[in-house]
Amino acid sequence: MGGPSAEREVSLSSGRECAAALRAEGFDVVTVDADRDLFVRLADIQPDVAFNALHGRWGEDGCVQGILEWMQIPYTHSGVLASALAMDKQRSKDLYRSVLLPVVDSTIVTRAEAEGGHVMAPPYVVKPNAEGSSVGVYLVQEGANGPPKLADTMPAHVMVEAFVPGRELTTTVMGDRALTVTDILTDGWYDYDAKYVEGGSRHVVPADIPGDIFDACLDYALRAHQVLGCRGVSRTDFRWDETRGLDGLVLLETNTQPGMTPTSLTPEQAEKSGVEFGALCRWMVEDASCNR
Repeated sequence: MGGPSAEREVSLSSGRECAAALRAEGFDVVTVDADRDLFVRLADIQPDVAFNALHGRWGEDGCVQGILEWMQIPYTHSGVLASALAMDKQRSKDLYRSVLLPVVDSTIVTRAEAEGGHVMAPPYVVKPNAEGSSVGVYLVQEGANGPPKLADTMPAHVMVEAFVPGRELTTTVMGDRALTVTDILTDGWYDYDAKYVEGGSRHVVPADIPGDIFDACLDYALRAHQVLGCRGVSRTDFRWDETRGLDGLVLLETNTQPGMTPTSLTPEQAEKSGVEFGALCRWMVEDASCNR
């Protein structure tokens, strides 16, 4: 847990929750704040399984998965390739399109291009191509006079993506089963605070939406999980413009390391589907493998 990514604090929270749940399930748990000595720490501990509660770069993009493969330590969640693909938003979109999943137009440009003029007609979103938890997301509203001034922490290349109006929906996949759909209600943009600050958003689960939209979310999430080659638990996020019916539902991205904090969506969906948090963590450990 922890690690050096922009999502460090979320990962520490996820790690604490999962460690406590696994101890309650009878496992012998050692928590490791991932740093440059991770290889040495793991060699010293020699775990039967690594529960990966890391988020963001290095923990979610195939890097730590590669270390665990090298050490032949079974680990939770997706393998090296699926993790890397899902973290790369543009490449994952290419895969979604290959199985006819609906996505919106986007392009990868340099920071200078994103700041130099409108790359596409507003409204649009500028964000890192390989971050999660809405880290570094800029919404350029319709009628904006110019492009955003990006923070120095933004990468050299960014994604510019057409903005999709409507509701935030999400679906967790557990193994080969899509669990349910959550409708995420916020007072504004579903940003980092809305995701992780207590009271930042309200979750309606199962979502009170038409049956065809509900079923499409389940179907699309499972197909996204499969085309990326994910294993264990993943969560796929959607936007739905209800004025357009099924045509208004688009897939945004798949998270191979969904949050496991007290406000996180995946544990909540699992509980609503009859899987308590401890049982979910146990299932993830028992599902762990060392197979790229």
